[in-house]
Amino acid sequence: MNTIQIHQQEVICALATPSGVGAIAIIRVSGLGAIALVNSVFKGKNLENAESHTVHFGTIHAGDHIIDEVLVSVFKTPRSFTKEDSVEISCHGSDYIIRQILKLLVQKSARIARPGEFTQRAFLNGQFDLVQAEAVADLIAADSEASHKTALNQLRGGFSRKLTSLRTELIHFASMIELELDFGEEDVEFAGRDDLKRLIESLQDTIAPLIESFDYGNALKEGVPVAIIGSPNVGKSTLLNALLNEEKAIVTSVAGTTRDVIEDTIVLQGLKFRFIDTAGIRETTDLVESIGIERSKAAMEKADIVLFLFDSELTLEENQKLANDLDGKEILWVMNKIDLNDQLVVKLQTENPDMLFISAQKQQQLPALTGRLVSLVQKQAASDTVVTNLRHFEHLIKTQGALTDVLNGLALGVTGDFLAQDIRLSLHHLGEITGTIVTDDLLDNIFSKFCIGK
Repeated sequence: MNTIQIHQQEVICALATPSGVGAIAIIRVSGLGAIALVNSVFKGKNLENAESHTVHFGTIHAGDHIIDEVLVSVFKTPRSFTKEDSVEISCHGSDYIIRQILKLLVQKSARIARPGEFTQRAFLNGQFDLVQAEAVADLIAADSEASHKTALNQLRGGFSRKLTSLRTELIHFASMIELELDFGEEDVEFAGRDDLKRLIESLQDTIAPLIESFDYGNALKEGVPVAIIGSPNVGKSTLLNALLNEEKAIVTSVAGTTRDVIEDTIVLQGLKFRFIDTAGIRETTDLVESIGIERSKAAMEKADIVLFLFDSELTLEENQKLANDLDGKEILWVMNKIDLNDQLVVKLQTENPDMLFISAQKQQQLPALTGRLVSLVQKQAASDTVVTNLRHFEHLIKTQGALTDVLNGLALGVTGDFLAQDIRLSLHHLGEITGTIVTDDLLDNIFSKFCIGK
């Protein structure tokens, strides 16, 4: 951590708003001496005498040359995002102006920030834990109501509080067992084994729904993949176009028009879905169509939800054969072209109450379809705390495994030193999630994925 601490003494600067020409751009500056550095190129109020959280109008100068008229916001330690002295320069959004100001700041001894370095400093200075730091990136990337809500909950510490509570309880028993080891020759027991067993089981009951929530959480971030599967000409492309409200896929009466996977996203009731239109599955000697069919089958395997579309008893039977090879997938059976086959609709409605009936071309009953999709995803949410990060998921799995080893050890009556080892391992994995236990390599890996200026 010594290298990081040395770097934290340096003044860093970066563009905090998206690059490109715009009305306003914000350049962020942070570090020991940041206010004095900006004050040396700013003409207006003396920023070193300014109160924290104040905004001042003036000009940025390079010698006698005015670069721009700006607004400068001052944030004094520890009342800033990084908990360091920080300044935000709001200038006009010209690429030339931005380059000139950054060049001037570097000439005055600042350096350009690494990706995510402002958030990294906020974490290292105790502004928030690692889960909350990662939530900053998720909040910036949120493109639906659900992903925004989840990221905001994590940023405000919802997930962290749950993990901290788990870790605090476990630390107490770990310390009792460690104490036993100090009195090993006296055969004393400070940590009641029955109490420890109840605690471990309680922790596992808390961790299990967090692990189970990952599929839902990942879907919130990336979009729920929905494969539209069916025979040629059952209306898959027509349905995709109707859902997207645009002519995304080519629609003709010729079988086999779609020869590749076509994908697009749509937000339904705050949830993002990735709809995948696929080539109609049938026997064919056409090489290009065959490749498209293989990609259709691959899309079906990777999708969370498979939407089997049919328009006759024959195409329903063909889809049922395909469905027999699927395991663990959410499947929706959807009859299309209901306006053309009233008798089959009546028959199937009686036999299959969960089946959906639509007309993609006439856009009939599409709200029923989208509503069912939303409900399938929402039912996966076990609680308000949802795991969206693969790193968190992996460490929760490892924590669960170490806790299981503790329970097995208790059942076998192993000695306290072996129990302590597994408890310490559980604490280690929980600590890696929140950043209580952290390495330079881990931080570099996490924050290098952030944007510069964040």
